[in-house]
Amino acid sequence: MLADRLAVAPDVAAALADGRPVVALESTIVTHGLPWPDNVATARAVEAAVRAGGAVPATIAVIDGRLRIGLDDTALEALARAGSVMKLSRADLAFAVGLGRTGSTTVAATMIAAHLAGIEVFATGGIGGVHRGAETSFDVSADLDELARTPVAVVSAGAKAILDLPKTLEVLETRGVPVIGWKTDDFPAFWSRASGLPAPLRLDDPADFATFWAARRDLGTTGGVLVANPVPAADEIPRGEIEAIVAAAQARAEAEGVRGKAVTPRLLALILEATAGRSLVTNRALILSNAAVAASLAVALSAARA
Repeated sequence: MLADRLAVAPDVAAALADGRPVVALESTIVTHGLPWPDNVATARAVEAAVRAGGAVPATIAVIDGRLRIGLDDTALEALARAGSVMKLSRADLAFAVGLGRTGSTTVAATMIAAHLAGIEVFATGGIGGVHRGAETSFDVSADLDELARTPVAVVSAGAKAILDLPKTLEVLETRGVPVIGWKTDDFPAFWSRASGLPAPLRLDDPADFATFWAARRDLGTTGGVLVANPVPAADEIPRGEIEAIVAAAQARAEAEGVRGKAVTPRLLALILEATAGRSLVTNRALILSNAAVAASLAVALSAARA
């Protein structure tokens, strides 16, 4: 039974029972996105940003087969230090739960877990999407299909700039996923505030988002929403600068024969090296910004239901 598989932290359970705002957080950034000790420091800072925004953070992971909705500090640090942790998406989430494994959750797996727990808002860094060269590799992230099927609002700095952004937006449109530029008309590109591609929709006020979310519910519209929040201007790496670095990293990863789930962490590591750590600073800034926006949306949704 689900109750045997799911472990909701007491503070998260209490908030959900009371109708108070909760924000889901992924754990892949802890195990695969950032090096120790930046990973645990950033995870703690993101949780603090959610709390500062008036919501309860719920970092999600699978620990010894239990799908944990909210981690205490001890569990968070243990996950950050752990080696050989699975990187879980829809395809292998149940495998880890059923066989008692430990794994961190990607965007797709975090959306599934958040929905199971009754959490409507999720903050991440950037979603996965259509990889460059997908016309021959067929490498398309499960995040896109999850956004089309699972009713969770995902706040991110757009899609990761290592991806083919025009194709990613095209797939989202085909899947019927609303893509909302948060206080911007330009779809953000992770490290950069602008991709040069228009954001299909725009919102500037959390109360307007709550109105939009309620209309989707009333109309029976299924699936999630992508809220694309640009990285703060002071922390961005301009698109013209980062694009050459991404292209070089892509070429090197291909030459190394990197495939599948290993592609994204390898590219991020190469970009970190090429920018002398600057990409890590930007990554941390955009995640904190997304957490603050997600908290504001969760607060607005809670207020609208009151």
